[in-house]
Amino acid sequence: MNPKFLALLAVFSFAATADTVGYRGEILYFNANPAKDKNATIHYKDGYLIVKDGYIAESGDYAALKDRPVDSTVDYRGKIITPGFVDTHVHYPQITMISEYGEQLIGWLNTYTFPTEIKYSNHQYASQEAAVFLDQLIGNGTTTALVFATSSPVSVDAFFEQALKRNMRMISGKVLMDRNAPAELLDTPQSAYDDSKALIEKWQHKGRLDYAVTPRFAPTSTEAELKIAGRLLREFPDVYLHTHLAENNQEVAWVKELFPASRSYLDVYAQNGLVTKKSVFAHSIHLDETDYKVMAGKGANIAFCPTSNLFLGSGLFNLDKANQYNIAVGLGTDVGAGTSLSVLQTMDEAYKVTQMRKAFTDKPEAVTSLTPLENLYLATLGGATVLSLQDKIGTLAPGKEADFVVLDPLAGKLLTGRNSESKSIEETLFGIEMLGDDRTVAHTYVMGNKMK
Repeated sequence: MNPKFLALLAVFSFAATADTVGYRGEILYFNANPAKDKNATIHYKDGYLIVKDGYIAESGDYAALKDRPVDSTVDYRGKIITPGFVDTHVHYPQITMISEYGEQLIGWLNTYTFPTEIKYSNHQYASQEAAVFLDQLIGNGTTTALVFATSSPVSVDAFFEQALKRNMRMISGKVLMDRNAPAELLDTPQSAYDDSKALIEKWQHKGRLDYAVTPRFAPTSTEAELKIAGRLLREFPDVYLHTHLAENNQEVAWVKELFPASRSYLDVYAQNGLVTKKSVFAHSIHLDETDYKVMAGKGANIAFCPTSNLFLGSGLFNLDKANQYNIAVGLGTDVGAGTSLSVLQTMDEAYKVTQMRKAFTDKPEAVTSLTPLENLYLATLGGATVLSLQDKIGTLAPGKEADFVVLDPLAGKLLTGRNSESKSIEETLFGIEMLGDDRTVAHTYVMGNKMK
C-alpha cells in the first residue's frame, strides 16, 4: 500500500482527538529519576488529566481543575493513570517463537531465531505478524517501542505500515548482518547501506515513526559492515543505533576472537562510531569500568532486559553501576527470549534481578533493591529518556503526547486481595508490578485515542 495513503489514513482515522476530554482518576508520573531526585514523583490521589487534540493540556488535582471547560469527562476513579509504557528492546519477528526451550544465546539464535526470521521476507506474512505484535503491545499498555525487524527490508516496511495505521510512536530498522548466519538472512556492506538509506528516506519522521540503524550484534557483522553502520549515522544524524552488547559470556568471548584489536565488546562499536547519544545497547551485562565510563562519556543508553536474561541464563544486569555512571536505562521485554510482551511482568523480573544480585556479593546491603517508583520510572520516563523522546512522551505533563494507560489495581482476585487494603501508592504499585499482566491494563490511549 502507498505510504502516502497510509499517512493520510492515519490522520483521518485519528481526527477524533479534536475533542477536549477530562479523565478523573489517580494520576502518577515522574519529572526525573526517583533514584536520584526525591522530588521526582508527581502523584495526585484524586487527579484530573485533560487531553486536547491528542496532547496533554493539563494535569493536576481534580479539585483545582474540575471547572476547566471540557467536552466530556471519563471517570476512572479507583484506577491509576500513568504514561504509556516504553519498551526499549523487542523483536517483533520473534513473537511466534517465544519461550522456546533449552538454549543459551548462541544456540537459541541458531536453533530458533534465524529459521523464524527467514519467513519475514514475505510481505503478507510479515504484515500479519506485525499487526498481531502491535495489538499485543496495546493490550499490554505499551505505546512506544524500539523494535528489531529482520535483515529483509520487507519486514521493515510491513512493520512501519502497521504502526502508522495505529498512529503509534515506533522505532525500527533493517537488521545488518553479513556473516555467521544463514545465507537467506545475509546482506553485504553495500546492500546494507543501500537498503538502509532507502528505508530511512522512506520512513524517518513519517507520522510518529523513527528509524534505527540495526546491526544485529558484532559477531554477525564484519568490520566493513560496522563501518557502513557508522557511515549511516553520520549521514543521518537523527536516526538511532540499536544493537546488542555483552549479553552472554560465550558471546563476549566470541567477540574477542573476532575482533582481537578491540579492547572490549563495546570498543568494537566505539571504533566504528556507533556509541552515541542515540545509541541503545540491549543487555550490557558483562561490562568493565572502562566500558561504563565510555558509555557515560558518549551519552549512550542501555535497555535492561531482565526476563530474557533470566530465561537464557545470561546474567544479572547491574543497575546500580549504570546509575552510578548516570547512564540512562529503560526496560526491554526482548521477546522472543523474553517470555512476555507485558512491561508489568518485565518490571516483576527487574525487581528480582536486583534481589538476585544480593546473592553474589559479600555485602548484600550494598546492592540496591529496585523500588516500585523507580521501576515504574524505568518503564515510562526512563524508557523515553533512553530513546531521546522525553520531550514528547513518558510523562503526563502539559504539552506531551497523550499516550497513557489506565491501570486497575484490583484486576483479578489475587491482585484484589493484595491491594484492597494498601496504605500507600508505593504498596499498591508494587502489587501491580509483581502480580499484574494484561488484565491489569484496563485501557490504553494513543495520542488521546482509546485503543483498548
